[in-house]
Amino acid sequence: MRYDVWVEYLGAYTPLQPDSAVRVRAAFPVLGSPDGLAAEATVCAQLLQTMSRGDNLTLEGPLRNWSEELRRRWSAERCG
Repeated sequence: MRYDVWVEYLGAYTPLQPDSAVRVRAAFPVLGSPDGLAAEATVCAQLLQTMSRGDNLTLEGPLRNWSEELRRRWSAERCG
């Protein structure tokens, strides 16, 4: 399945707006799916990297939680 990475960015910026997050995940079911794992990991890493420049600091907690979730999903997929 192919989709644009901008969908991941859209999903990444919604944790502070729970209603928006629900709507984005409903509109783009690939978010959270095995097919989206690589794109999610890429976007998460890029956003975590921006924090070293002082950007996206309000997303630090949600981004770190997301990165842990991605690690668990990746491990689960590899170990079956």
